[in-house]
Amino acid sequence: MTSHVPNEARVIPLRPRAERPGARPTVSPVPPERRPPTVREPLWRDLVGDVLRRERLEQERTLKEVAEAARISMPYLSEVERGRKEASSEVLAAAAGALGLGLGDLLARAQGELVRLTSRHTGAGAGRGTPGTRFDGMCLAA
Repeated sequence: MTSHVPNEARVIPLRPRAERPGARPTVSPVPPERRPPTVREPLWRDLVGDVLRRERLEQERTLKEVAEAARISMPYLSEVERGRKEASSEVLAAAAGALGLGLGDLLARAQGELVRLTSRHTGAGAGRGTPGTRFDGMCLAA
């Protein structure tokens, strides 16, 4: 005879950690009103998509026209423009080429937008490292 055991998960409650003698006191969290404002850095896919859309609209071309010229599906190109998809370098090159841009031109414009947006929050020309430094290069990660 088989006994039927219900499939129930055991829950083991966690207890707060006991203070050890001689341990450093914990630091109380900073109240929200005293925290520095957090700035969300722009995503690369958003920047590239904005550049593609801006260029397409400046040329007064439809999404369908550019997608056909680039041999990309129209819904996928739309998602790339809206920053919903991380497009491969091949797709970006095809979309840029359909707009009369080189891949380098597209990425340089996106990098310029990144510098413009981040310098607004960090001070003109300031990078992450030493205050007052400026990044003129382009970093890409695959």
